[in-house]
Amino acid sequence: MPKDHDLSEAELAVLRVLWDHGPQTVREVMERLHERGRRVAYTTVLTFLSRLEQKGVAASDKDGTAYVYRSKVSRQSVTRSRVRTLLDQLYDGAAAPMVVHLIESERFSEDEIAQLRRLIKDLDA
Repeated sequence: MPKDHDLSEAELAVLRVLWDHGPQTVREVMERLHERGRRVAYTTVLTFLSRLEQKGVAASDKDGTAYVYRSKVSRQSVTRSRVRTLLDQLYDGAAAPMVVHLIESERFSEDEIAQLRRLIKDLDA
């Protein structure tokens, strides 16, 4: 996987469509982006998908007259890489200060709080 800074926000938006909806044609990706409020032209989406393919994070297969694009990397893999980079840049690689910052500055649902409690309990065990 390329370094996270090699993926632009627009490329990540296209990858999120592939992660959320599976293999898609250019037109399908464009329509999904429109549903999410991102007004982009067909040729722009094609450019992003081509870049993702060149970077090795997407692949295409010909299906009749259209190419169908799919992600070659998981959301978890990209998340892990981007979080690691952020930890290195902001916290010298230490995860705890980032977790503390998130807990102090963000709002969590009751379910998320329960999940955090379970994780902390597992750490104590």
